[in-house]
Amino acid sequence: MLVGQVLLFFFLFMFAQYLVLELVIRLRGYKGGMIASMRNSVLFYNSANYGIPLNQLAFAGNAYTLSIQILIMMMQSLIPNTYGIYAVNAHRAKFRDIWRTIVSMPVIYVIPLAFLLRGFEVQIPDFLATPIGYLSNAFIGTALITLGVQLGSMSWRISRSLATDISISCTLRLVVGPMLAWVIVTLLGLPDLMSAALIVSSSVPTSLSSVLLAVEFDNEKEFASQAVFVSTLCSIITVTGVIYLLDIPL
Repeated sequence: MLVGQVLLFFFLFMFAQYLVLELVIRLRGYKGGMIASMRNSVLFYNSANYGIPLNQLAFAGNAYTLSIQILIMMMQSLIPNTYGIYAVNAHRAKFRDIWRTIVSMPVIYVIPLAFLLRGFEVQIPDFLATPIGYLSNAFIGTALITLGVQLGSMSWRISRSLATDISISCTLRLVVGPMLAWVIVTLLGLPDLMSAALIVSSSVPTSLSSVLLAVEFDNEKEFASQAVFVSTLCSIITVTGVIYLLDIPL
């Protein structure tokens, strides 16, 4: 029941964000790689190293809301490695080549396998669990170093057009995102605590995945990096506002 409700919300939320994005993209007249970069900066949000601590803080370590956040995190790990790869390459590569890249991503096999292992209560042997744990712990540090290198290599001479694009991205991610989430949980009639957890999960800034994709496939790296930086900085205010406005039932 919980998994079904969270997944239903997630797909409706992503679809609603996509529709809003398409409207903005058409109004702004984006072309080529900028279309994918704008989509990625809004659709991919930091549900792991930002979302999980935020969930534990906002809900006082509640196991129920944490399980919701983990489900969102797993889906947010899957989509950048499928749709995200397609998006940044669709305007310049053949579908066959893009598909080969996607099927080489380990995460698209690991997440379904994790669901199966969890469902059948299969324990991972220690000789596998230990290195997996090390790799998992290293990911966030590696991603942050990648972002730092990219930010450090930029000139930070932001044009008016780029500043406008970053502002649009941050507004869609930090303000429109939680509003869409509120509309969807209201329409679905989800329980109060679940609704609050899903709205909070939707309020976090842009994911590092958008930068990693931009760097790996050389697609609008400056916009992607600055969108992550600015949205994370602005989230100090916006996330606080979302939590304040929610009457979180603890």
